[in-house]
Amino acid sequence: MARRLPRWRNVRNTAAVLVVTALTALGTAAPGASAAPAPRIDLKVLVVDDGDGPVRAITEQLRSTGVPYTTVDLTDPGRPVLDAAFLSDTVNGTPRAKYQGVVLPDEAPFGAGSAEQSALETYERTYGIPQVDAYTWAHPGVGLDYTDQGGWAGTLDGRQAAVTAAGGAGPFGYLDGPVAFEDNSPTVQESYGYAARPRTGYTSYVDVPVPGGTGRGSLVGEYAHDGRRELVVTFAYNQHQRQFRLLARGIVEWLTQGVHLGMDRNYLSVHVDDVFAPDGRWDTERNCTPGDFDCVGGDGEGTTPIRMTAADAVYAAQWQQQRDFTLDLVFNAGSGEEWRAENGGTDALTDQLLADRNQYRWINHTYTHPFLGCVQDTSAVPWTCAKNADGSTRYVSRAEISAQIADNHAWALAKGLPVNRAELVTGEHSGLRTLPQQPADNPHLSGALADNGVTWLASDNSREPAQRGVGSALTVPRHPMNVYYNVGTEQEMTDEYNWIHTSAADGGSGVCETDPASTCLPEPLPVATGYDDHIVPQEARIALSHMIANDPRPHYVHQSNLAEDRILYPVLDKVLADYRALFADDTPFENLSQSAIGTEFKRRAAWQTAVANGSVTAYRTGTTVTVTAPNGVQIPVTAPEGTKQQLLLSQTVFGTPYAGTRSAWSSPGLLQSAVTLKLP
Repeated sequence: MARRLPRWRNVRNTAAVLVVTALTALGTAAPGASAAPAPRIDLKVLVVDDGDGPVRAITEQLRSTGVPYTTVDLTDPGRPVLDAAFLSDTVNGTPRAKYQGVVLPDEAPFGAGSAEQSALETYERTYGIPQVDAYTWAHPGVGLDYTDQGGWAGTLDGRQAAVTAAGGAGPFGYLDGPVAFEDNSPTVQESYGYAARPRTGYTSYVDVPVPGGTGRGSLVGEYAHDGRRELVVTFAYNQHQRQFRLLARGIVEWLTQGVHLGMDRNYLSVHVDDVFAPDGRWDTERNCTPGDFDCVGGDGEGTTPIRMTAADAVYAAQWQQQRDFTLDLVFNAGSGEEWRAENGGTDALTDQLLADRNQYRWINHTYTHPFLGCVQDTSAVPWTCAKNADGSTRYVSRAEISAQIADNHAWALAKGLPVNRAELVTGEHSGLRTLPQQPADNPHLSGALADNGVTWLASDNSREPAQRGVGSALTVPRHPMNVYYNVGTEQEMTDEYNWIHTSAADGGSGVCETDPASTCLPEPLPVATGYDDHIVPQEARIALSHMIANDPRPHYVHQSNLAEDRILYPVLDKVLADYRALFADDTPFENLSQSAIGTEFKRRAAWQTAVANGSVTAYRTGTTVTVTAPNGVQIPVTAPEGTKQQLLLSQTVFGTPYAGTRSAWSSPGLLQSAVTLKLP
């Protein structure tokens, strides 16, 4: 942890140098003379967009973090011209820089020596404004040798880059592990780059061994020259690739000198649905799940359902303790009571989970998991919504929905479960619109939620990725994990995976050939080894990509995945191991409850609306940051260690530590109208 100190000491010293440089450029007098005012630097980023992936990737990082930005589209003939008036002005006699950082497609998108390029460079030099070159080639103009001078250019797929000592002491100190370039397809070039030797003024932050040569070549570094600073990136990327996601935080921290609006955390929460209830089992012969209405010739009778045992519950509790991770158990108490009644009045699973009740978070999943949308007519496949005599859609009633919620909650209270009344997951996310059959929410749903004090309702991210209102409740989108509800063994999982992801010619369903969101396997996976060799790394990669994208959405699986072969654990173990190998100890992931996730989305939405409406004012003057926003809108701010919030009569330490910075959702203090921070 001690190595974090030089990183932020370096940032603080750099910030001080930039302030001095800016004041000197503005004609500040020498000590003893009358001092000119420190310039005001607005906390907003200028993005010059050429439409390519690298600029779009950085823009997405700014958006998801909550950093305000202005985009100038180079492809728009009506775009504004970058001149001195566009970039700066004077406010109440104080010189103002309108942007704290600039993102460009490359080092000189307007052309070297052009009026716009010259205006931009003068602006950066005058106010000490950093510039990111989103993607460029290696050449002396960006502080690098040409690649034929001991460097290399080519495909980076599968190669291992590393953060240098300077990068670790600077903007990328939150990374411990290698920056591995993805190689998801042997037939597709996924990332091209230039690895080159630094020249004078260039400090390498991320480098890679020179293929077929000696030494290392830089891929990301800082070029200080002519009174300006550029972060030079010499590899291509898009917003979804892991190599960018790992570096995105550091790019923003470098661009903003560690002081910006917005905040970025890593997250992982896992909901385990159907706890206490049995799940149906995939039939490897029929390629369907007996008991489901679309499984022809199988009613489920005689098929052994999948349900955790007491031993599985003991293992789950031990696994949590060993991994320092908490699962959310999404439970159906009535289904458990039915099981107990059908099995001589005993249920060792429920007894064990109740004994360990305080080791988990618990979420109401309704009493018996019925479908709570329209009344389903299953006389044909696919099912349709049943109709009333007047032709209108027939819906499950408010009373039925409310009873399912209330009965489950009452059971939980009677058993001493630490359950939050405000959180709910309906069976199959039912009650919410379900396309194509049910294009609107059950009109009785919002009333039933209000009856029971539910304010956070789970939704399926694959259907509805955005949070929205359902009456007085808000949705919490969840990522479905491709570890299926109807499998208990690795072989069952692989068989169903093959059915979904192989062509009809290869014995699959052929869905992957017609669904644009699906991908066909080149050949079926071996049933004996396909789960460990293909599915586990694939699902772990997807979950990790969500985790490091400032995405708090929970993932959801089912209790069947903790039973029999316990197939969920290898996926989660890989996700956790990969994460902890990549990130430093000061960058832990957050394991939030459903209500905390909902609150995070609600705050973000209010913040984005305020920024879009132009009702946020934020700027830095010397070592003071001032931010105002509409009443009731919390303000996300990230600042260096040592930052304090100025209250009316005192100061307090600002925020909580994360990734070498401090950040928090903030509000003005008592009798204050703005958040005021004092930087170190």
